[in-house]
Amino acid sequence: MVETLTAALLHAAERFPDRGVGIYDGRGRSVERRTYEEIVRSARESGARLQAMGLGRGDRLLVCLPTSWEWMDAWMGALLLGALPVALSPPGAMGSSAGHTRRVAAIRRNLGGRVIAPENLRDGARQLAAEPDGDDEGACLELATSVVTPEELRSLPQARDFRPHHPDPEEVAFLQLTSGSTGIPRAVKIRHLSAVHNGDASDEAIGRPWNGRTSSWADSMASWLPLHHDMGLVGCLFLCITRGLDLWLLNPTTFLARPRLWLENLGRHGVTFAPAPNFGYQLCAERIEPAELRGLDLSRWRAAMTGAEMVRPETVAAFCELTRSCGFSPSNIRPCYGLAEATLAVTFDTAGQGLRTRPLPAGADSGLGLSDVACLGRPIRDTEVVVAAPDGSALPEEFVGEILIRGPGVFAGYWQDPEATAESLVDGWLHTGDLGFLKEGELYLTGRTKDVLILRGHNLMPHELEWLAEEAAGGGGSLRSGAFSVARGPEGEEAVIVVETAEKEGGALGDLARDIRLRVAHGLSLTLADVVFVRRGKIPKTTSGKVQRRELRQRYLDGTLERLKT
Repeated sequence: MVETLTAALLHAAERFPDRGVGIYDGRGRSVERRTYEEIVRSARESGARLQAMGLGRGDRLLVCLPTSWEWMDAWMGALLLGALPVALSPPGAMGSSAGHTRRVAAIRRNLGGRVIAPENLRDGARQLAAEPDGDDEGACLELATSVVTPEELRSLPQARDFRPHHPDPEEVAFLQLTSGSTGIPRAVKIRHLSAVHNGDASDEAIGRPWNGRTSSWADSMASWLPLHHDMGLVGCLFLCITRGLDLWLLNPTTFLARPRLWLENLGRHGVTFAPAPNFGYQLCAERIEPAELRGLDLSRWRAAMTGAEMVRPETVAAFCELTRSCGFSPSNIRPCYGLAEATLAVTFDTAGQGLRTRPLPAGADSGLGLSDVACLGRPIRDTEVVVAAPDGSALPEEFVGEILIRGPGVFAGYWQDPEATAESLVDGWLHTGDLGFLKEGELYLTGRTKDVLILRGHNLMPHELEWLAEEAAGGGGSLRSGAFSVARGPEGEEAVIVVETAEKEGGALGDLARDIRLRVAHGLSLTLADVVFVRRGKIPKTTSGKVQRRELRQRYLDGTLERLKT
C-alpha cells in the first residue's frame, strides 16, 4: 500500500499513464494538460534546480503563486526533494499589495526558507523595507532577498546528484497555514501518512452512496479552489493524485468572474465530483441565469461536497433550483466537515439523501439562536469524533459542546509553537474550537467557541448577525460580513457589523444600514452599536476564506478600516 505522498505521485505516473491534471488559463478558455508521468518528470527537474539553489531536506519553500504549472512544478519539486512546501495566497489574492507583502514577510520570518513568487512581490518588499520608520523593515528585507521567481528557477542548472527522497510515512510532508483568526497564521505540520490516509478514506466515504469507492466510478474532478486552501490542496489535488483521477483546475479569480465555467467543466469531463464552500454554490445561484445553462448536462455530477464554512439551507435550495433543468440531483449534495489540523476531512454525509437538517437540541437555542443546522455526516475511517463539555468530559448525543477528534489525520503539531500545540492536542485528541453536537453518530456544526459574542448576558454566534446583514445587502453569502463585540462603557459589550459592498453612494448605504439594524433588531432583539461598510476584499480573511473576526475587530478599534461614508 502507498504510504507517502511522494510514493503516491510516483505510483500515479506508473499506474495511470493517461490520467493527469489540466490547468486553465486566466480566462478559463484554453487548457494545458499534463499526465501524471509528465508532472513527475517536470517535478524532478524542478527539485534538481531547487537542490542546486541550496534547498535541502526539511528546508521550507514558500510557494506564493496562482494556480499554474509554475505552482505545480515548485510545490511538487520541493516534495520530491524532501523539502517542506508551504502554499501561500499569491499577490493580489488577499487585500492590498502592501498588506499582502507584509503578511508574506511575517510568515517567511516565522518559517524561514526561500520563496517562489512573482517579481512584483520582491519589488513590493524592497519598497516597504525602504520606508522610514517601518516596523517590519527587517522582515521585508529578508523577504526581498529570499524571493526567487519561476523564471529564475528555470534558468538554474539541475543538480546532477538529485534523487527523489523516499520518506518515512511519519515524516512531515508539508506545512499548511491555519485558518487562525488573528496574527500570523500558524503552520500545521502534516505527515505523509496523514495526507495519504485522508485521500484514501475520503475516496471511500464519498463513494459510499454509490456502493463503491469514488475512484471506482468517477472519471474526474473539477475545481476552482485555490491551492493554498486545504480543501483545494488536500481535498482536490491530493485526492486525485492518490486515486489516479483526472483533475481540471480553474483559477479562483476566473471562477469569481465567470462561475458558469466551473459548471461547464463539471458537465464536460465524464462522471465527476467536486467540493466547494457554501460561498461557491451561492455565487453560482446569484450570478448565473438559467438560460446560460441551456444544454448543459450535469446528470453525471454525482457528489457535490459542501464544507469549509457553515452550510446554509437556502443556498443549497437556490443552487439545486438553478441546476435542476441540467439534470443535477439534489440528493447529490454532500455536506462535510474538516479543518487543517485534521489534514482536511473529518466527516462526510454518506446517506446520499442530499442536505438534511435538524433543529438545535432543546436548550441550545438560547445560546446560539439558530433554528436548524446541517447534518455533516459520519467520521471517515479510523477517525473518532466526540463532543465534550468544558471540563473535557464527553457529552451525550444532542448536547452542544466542543468537537474533539482523534485519528491518523490529526496533525503533528504547529511549526515551532509547542505551547499552541499543547493547547490543541491533549492526550491525542485534537481540540478544534468548533461547537457542535452528535445525533445517531452524525455530526452537526453550530459555531466556534472562540467566536461567541456575549451581549447583555446572552451568547450569540457571529454568523447570526452576519447572515442577517448579508441578506439585507443582497449577498446571501457572496458578499462577506464580519461581526464582533466591542466594549461600550457601563453598558458592557455591544455588537458591530462590517459589511463588504460594491455600493458607493452614501444615501443608498445609509438606507442599507437602517435595513440591517432593523433586521438584527427584529431577528435577535439586539441593537447594533455600529454598521460599517467597506469595499469588497477589505475584510481580512484566512487562507481558507474564513473571516478573521478578531483581526477585523482590531482594525476597527485602531481606526484603520477604510470605511465608506454613509
